[in-house]
Amino acid sequence: QVQLVESGGGLVQPGGSLRLSCTASGFTFSSRTMAWYRRPPGKEREEIARISSSSSSTNYADSVKGRFTISRDNAKNTVTLQMNSLKPEDTAVYYCRAPTLSSWGQGTQVTVSS
Repeated sequence: QVQLVESGGGLVQPGGSLRLSCTASGFTFSSRTMAWYRRPPGKEREEIARISSSSSSTNYADSVKGRFTISRDNAKNTVTLQMNSLKPEDTAVYYCRAPTLSSWGQGTQVTVSS
């Protein structure tokens, strides 16, 4: 079955950086668009970054554009989110997912606080 395992979260000060990773299995990773989502405390989950199967196309939510970078390695079935210039409002649980599949991973907590 589809499995998604996110890692790399933690506590970071404002202005800092984190690199999140997601390892996928149970489907043909290299043929699927992948995306990162986040759920801030008390808010709905939102999509923040998306990358096409071949990495030829990426899209970002306005809230993270210019600060976050999504990438993937189809040989390793991984998708990565590099997060720079972090702000307190980036605090959330972060998830990866193939948008055309219904499965979610457990997520990884990112807390931005001084």
